[in-house]
Amino acid sequence: MGLVNYRETEMTTRKSLPILLVLVIFYSYSASAQDSGMRFFLTSKGPGNGANLGGLEGADAHCRMLAETSGAKKEQWHAYLSTQATDQQTSINARDRIGEGPWLNAKGVEVASSVANLHSDNNNLTKHTVLNENGEIVSGRGDEPNRHDILTGSQEDGTAFSSGEDRTCSNWTGNGEGSAQIGHHDRVGGGDAGSSWNSSHGTRGCSQENLRGTGGDGLFYCFATD
Repeated sequence: MGLVNYRETEMTTRKSLPILLVLVIFYSYSASAQDSGMRFFLTSKGPGNGANLGGLEGADAHCRMLAETSGAKKEQWHAYLSTQATDQQTSINARDRIGEGPWLNAKGVEVASSVANLHSDNNNLTKHTVLNENGEIVSGRGDEPNRHDILTGSQEDGTAFSSGEDRTCSNWTGNGEGSAQIGHHDRVGGGDAGSSWNSSHGTRGCSQENLRGTGGDGLFYCFATD
């Protein structure tokens, strides 16, 4: 090979290496959730309209969209949200919407083996295991910003509150007055219920600003049901 051709080949190889490296990183990242068998995640973002998630249907669609974007294999996803009874509909329990388990996070770590285990003191839900769909830790208390308030509308056993006082921001259709029951994904907070992942306290209101004002961002849990 002549000197000129050798140098041209060497320069072409050097230019190609960064591109190849980017492609390797991209495909490794996009395949992570798919390879792990992810069946559970905390949303990296909410729809952005406070606690108005478009009802349960809209929340489920948001879970599916984020899961699909991450490359997850599972196709059936439900949000861990309860609704309260109204004159038009009966209440719905979050625990009855999420399948039977077990559930793995985006890194392949089991967070709960069953519905009973999920709602017991023996589950494996911590700040370092409750990852978003991209396998990332979500900021909690002590971080900036604090996003540990997770929408659930549920009691600690995963059931809905009785009708009356609003605990679901009008069953996830309101972004004004009202309140939503939240849990702390990092299991940190004041009071006896501060360490509860699904039922710590209510929000100040239902707007995005009010959700952020109590340490949240309109995030919620998603579970694969298939």
